[in-house]
Amino acid sequence: MRLLFVVGQTGFVHGGGGGVGAVEDGRFGGIDLSPWGKFDALTLTGYSLLFHMIDVGAVAGELWDRYLVPSQRALIARGLRVPREQARALVSFLAAMHDVGKLIPFFQCGEKTARLRLGEDLLADTGQIVAVGHARASMHIGLGLLAEAGFERAGSDSSAVRAAQCLGGHHGRFLQVDVDQGASDGRVKATLGGPLWQDLRRRYTRLLWHLFGVERAPGSLSAEAAVLITGVTMVADRLSSQRHFWLPRAHTPAFGANEHYSQARAHAREEVTASGLERFALEETAFSTAHRGLEKPNALQASVLEELPAFVRERGAGIAVVTDAMGAGKSVTALEMARIFNEHCGTQGVAWLLPATAAADHTYEVLDRYVRAHRPQRAPVTLVHSHAWLNEAYADRILKAGAGSVLDGPADDAGEGSDEEEHGPGPAGPDTWLSGWDRALLAQFTVATVDQAQMAVLPVRHSAMRLLALSGRTVIIDEAHALSSFSHLQLLRLLNWLGVLGTPVVVLSATLPASTAQELVRAYLSGAGHRPAALDGASLAPGYPGWAFADAATATGHRMGETASARHAEASRRQVRIRIQDVTYRRLGPKGRTVEAGERLEAAARAVEQVVTGGGCAALVCQSVADAQDTLAYLRRRWPEAASDMVLVHARAPGRRKERALRRLRRVLGPDGPRPDRMIVVTTSLLDTSLDIDVDLMVSDLASIARLLQRLGRLGRFTHRWVGEESRRPAWWNSEGGPCLTVLHPVNSRGATALPPGWGSVEPAAVLHATARILPRLDATDLMVPDMVQPLVEEVHGVTSDFARETGRLRELLAGHQARTSREEHLSAMHLVPPSVRVSSLADLHRQHLTTARAATRLGTMPRRLLPCYRTPAGTLTLDAAGRHPLPDQPHLSPRQVRAVLEHTLPVPAAWVARSAPHNLAPDNWQRYPLLVGTVLLPADPDDPDLEHRFGQYLLRMDEDLGLVSRRERP
Repeated sequence: MRLLFVVGQTGFVHGGGGGVGAVEDGRFGGIDLSPWGKFDALTLTGYSLLFHMIDVGAVAGELWDRYLVPSQRALIARGLRVPREQARALVSFLAAMHDVGKLIPFFQCGEKTARLRLGEDLLADTGQIVAVGHARASMHIGLGLLAEAGFERAGSDSSAVRAAQCLGGHHGRFLQVDVDQGASDGRVKATLGGPLWQDLRRRYTRLLWHLFGVERAPGSLSAEAAVLITGVTMVADRLSSQRHFWLPRAHTPAFGANEHYSQARAHAREEVTASGLERFALEETAFSTAHRGLEKPNALQASVLEELPAFVRERGAGIAVVTDAMGAGKSVTALEMARIFNEHCGTQGVAWLLPATAAADHTYEVLDRYVRAHRPQRAPVTLVHSHAWLNEAYADRILKAGAGSVLDGPADDAGEGSDEEEHGPGPAGPDTWLSGWDRALLAQFTVATVDQAQMAVLPVRHSAMRLLALSGRTVIIDEAHALSSFSHLQLLRLLNWLGVLGTPVVVLSATLPASTAQELVRAYLSGAGHRPAALDGASLAPGYPGWAFADAATATGHRMGETASARHAEASRRQVRIRIQDVTYRRLGPKGRTVEAGERLEAAARAVEQVVTGGGCAALVCQSVADAQDTLAYLRRRWPEAASDMVLVHARAPGRRKERALRRLRRVLGPDGPRPDRMIVVTTSLLDTSLDIDVDLMVSDLASIARLLQRLGRLGRFTHRWVGEESRRPAWWNSEGGPCLTVLHPVNSRGATALPPGWGSVEPAAVLHATARILPRLDATDLMVPDMVQPLVEEVHGVTSDFARETGRLRELLAGHQARTSREEHLSAMHLVPPSVRVSSLADLHRQHLTTARAATRLGTMPRRLLPCYRTPAGTLTLDAAGRHPLPDQPHLSPRQVRAVLEHTLPVPAAWVARSAPHNLAPDNWQRYPLLVGTVLLPADPDDPDLEHRFGQYLLRMDEDLGLVSRRERP
């Protein structure tokens, strides 16, 4: 006879034989294994629910040992108020309990073939079958079972309630527990099966409690610990639910739960190893080896290496801010800081966040080389953004039907060389399991757009898994200045949560106002538990150039010494010139129009003429794609003999073409590239961030001073590195006067700044006017970098800037800018999850039902995918003008076919294609493929390349040279 159980204060207490009941249930034939947890429709094979629960618990235990880092384990143990060994047992137990809600009549009877596994006694005890999802059922059932085990059942923040929400949240969203209604004991008994079902659920729970070695219930369950436990459960469930994991074991001879548990531990160990999730410490490597091409650290990096380790060793994790001139080595500084943090803070790996896909692609190469330099046995480096599928280092399996992405958010922004050499097979290449879009953020080394991380603080599915992924390593936030007010507020909330989780953070920027740096640090320290009022008056921003560190434990700040800062500034000091050219703005318009002297196009051509005639490399940065298209067309008309040396790079080109163009630029204009004799790059702000390239001359449309300074970072960038290599520069290069940036300043007939239509939507008009106001002063003297960078940034972008007091017009513009900023912040705050200290019920994290497709991490980025294609004389649609590659239109598309389609697409604002005609609709079967859903066709006639397609007020056509050309007809 099975012994009865009674419940004690701290957990299950076994009557009579001291645990004999659980042991007996674990033996062969000891407990009913007929309820199914997995079912394969192809082979009509079911898999025991109890065995699946044991599998998930075993995998969770392996993840605790080999994926979670010491800082995460400590946080969970602290949140549970138990020793770490018991914290591991509780995490495994709760992970195993995630599917207890499948042990209900509604789920078990949902699959007719699997239902035949059930015994007659259970079928006779179903009672009234009530439709309820198994995730919610797990939460409702779990609340009572966990309370029986000794979890405190009280308010929304009690351990039983939060643990039940962990069970219900394993599908991605935390649900609200109605303790007195749906989750009440009476309602559970009345709607989720009769006494036999209830008894079996209780026996399953006690058996899992015994198998995973839980000794007592936790003293509490903090919100942050619950989030990480849920994230572990999600990952463990995904690994255990793979068909290759459970299906072979479903065909094995029957045995008991004890035997299955022994085997599950071995299988879990193998699966975690195969997944690529196991953490590896990088071996110590010489600075010159880790950072190819650098013999020794610069003065700022040397200061970090000398001073930071002692602070981190004594005080633990915290947030560091690095501000330095463009091209001065911030990336190397960040990697060295991450190494120090990981060595002393119980973290491993790097999550490097950037504002745009082009910058992320470049940084992926940097991080990949860094990891490879340490020659690890295995350390996957992944790339996570909405266009990551363009990187051929990733397995084609992510493009298969049904391989949807829980990490795929909105579009992140509106080459050549050997992939095998840079990203091919090898110890640092992407792992097969981690190459999936919904898992790549979990890799130990990750480069991602900041959008992907911001999703962790939006109420979208699997946000807990994102926080789990970010919390175990050092997070580097690059180009922190480049975010709008809308995105900046989300970044502040993300920093707050990273502070809660004890995650080291490094913030990088060349043009960051001190007030913004102070705000970022305060957000992090507030999350770490420091009251905002206590941080008032503390100087937490670094000097320029310099670095500052504030630890999470004491909020004590440390700044780079003035002597070291001055030494670094002296070593990196260079002279540049900014020249302002007043121009009249006018679009190119119809072919044959005469461009008159004084127009923007004529001034741009005159500024780059010395490159056309004397060689060298120039960049002409335009404020909009339309302006870039006009500029290239005019330059080619003016100098047809140099047309082949002109390159157009902007966001409105098919994905593969844009990616190859950017890769080519990084290769030929990089520090070691085969520099061409002549090249003129016409582009937009696409090149503003994190591209390690050098040009001899630059022309820019009027932009904010921060953007102009960023562009200066690509002008003569490698001058210090190329000392004695005059052959790399054209004959006209002025080594004494320094490189020159020409700014095209649009003016009206009175000589006042006159912004063209649409420019104010790219950057705030007030900031553009403020920059225009100070340009004449810069035109009159040379600019010393880095000395003059921070004062200029503060003058225009800082909170103490006084430009608004100059004129009534500027005050009006500033008022409009502030109103727009407030509106953006309000819209952003509407969707944010609350800070950890304001979380009572875990359901607070998912009050709104947002999907990753609808959740905005910046305004105006809900694009549609446009596919330019061609119609042959026979009426067939093809991907190429020659008609060799028809659009795939069969029931099942291969990964290669899906990739071929995606490589030819580009993102466009949804409003541009809102009114699509029938001939613009993609084949119906494409809707089965998540990456192809909603694709809009733009068929062109090879014999009539100027044919425009009308979408309401918008007319679009794809030009082979200029990319997508759009215009709008006003009603």
